[in-house]
Amino acid sequence: MTEKALKTVTLGCKVNQYETELVREGLVTAGYRDAITEEPADLCIVNTCTVTNEGDSKSRQVIRRLARDNPDARIVVMGCYATRAPAELAVLPNVVEVVENKREIPDLLGRFGVIDVPTGLSTFGDRHRAFVKVQDGCLLRCTFCIIPTVRPEMYSRSSEEIIAEVARLADNGFREIVLTGIHLGHYGVDQNRGKSKAEWMRLAHLVRSLARLDGDFRIRMSSIEATEVTRELIEVMGEFPDRVCPHLHISMQSGSDSVLRRMRRRWGAQRFVDRCKLLQTSLDQPAISTDIIVGFPGETEAEFEETCAVSREVGFSKIHIFPFSPRKGTPAAEMPDHIPGDVKSDRRRRLADVEAASRQIYFDSLVGRQLEVLGESSETDESGRALVRGTACRYAPVTFEGAAGDVGNLRRVLVKSAQADHLIATLT
Repeated sequence: MTEKALKTVTLGCKVNQYETELVREGLVTAGYRDAITEEPADLCIVNTCTVTNEGDSKSRQVIRRLARDNPDARIVVMGCYATRAPAELAVLPNVVEVVENKREIPDLLGRFGVIDVPTGLSTFGDRHRAFVKVQDGCLLRCTFCIIPTVRPEMYSRSSEEIIAEVARLADNGFREIVLTGIHLGHYGVDQNRGKSKAEWMRLAHLVRSLARLDGDFRIRMSSIEATEVTRELIEVMGEFPDRVCPHLHISMQSGSDSVLRRMRRRWGAQRFVDRCKLLQTSLDQPAISTDIIVGFPGETEAEFEETCAVSREVGFSKIHIFPFSPRKGTPAAEMPDHIPGDVKSDRRRRLADVEAASRQIYFDSLVGRQLEVLGESSETDESGRALVRGTACRYAPVTFEGAAGDVGNLRRVLVKSAQADHLIATLT
């Protein structure tokens, strides 16, 4: 059987990246292989994002570029943009199919010759960490977000299927497994309906089961909501400190109660702070990262300052800062008092200064500590030393003198100093 060349492009979140890999792994079993550099592909898979207008635009650009560079290729489009506006994508050059619903993926793969559709991954490309989707769908209705419109059906994968997948990935050399979902903290909610609490399976139960697996790997959780940082989850993280990364990405969006109400978030700023403080007092120097939107419609200078104050109080190690971008089809896009672009840019810069100060304080607190680092790349400096760059369990970039064999493996290092954007360490 002649192998056919395949190209995949993913835009957007970790869930999209997982779903692309699942399709790719299936197609490989049907005789496809990754196209080498500059080689024209027979089939292109584009997994689209529609979180922002920019995501839509980038998706269309990618499809047009693939059609231009691979004139004989068939292009299949999937993802959130494909769900939201399939007709817009169907008319683009070389597009032969638009997958409007992810439940159609097994049928899609069957049409391309896949006999045994994979239920999980055994590899994740050439990376050293692998994402594992455990849940899909979101029932919340935050006023700025389009995702509940395109992923409204909430469902969780079986714990048995996830455990088998994680064990397989660990056996195949992946040293960090990132659990991800559209609403990760709602893992198990759909399966628990009608069951007694003693029978429930929630995220904390899943993480405990995964932590008990054999193998040299660690578990990290992707974005989670503050209300789902439960005492049970924190207890599991403390129970397995060498297996579960002491880091949570807790999405805040704003530190102002009035802005949070306009966003239709489920808590106030103080409750958010309290959850972060509970995490910090329960675990050993955990890292907390977050997302914040600046310039939400109607955001006053005082409301922005409240966000800065909360950010300082929590002491985030990383803040992903997003200037508000109106998304057609969301309530926030129709709200009055949109903030001028120059004001949003100024607030983004000022919040970045807050982030830099908080990050430096946190990095300084790690000096003198031993940390576990996943080596991700290496290079040789001017003196001929091999420098390995990686990510610590506490979600901090780390550079240490090592060897090529450290790439793709977990190493213990001693932090010697803290720079503005990374830690300097030595192997222990």
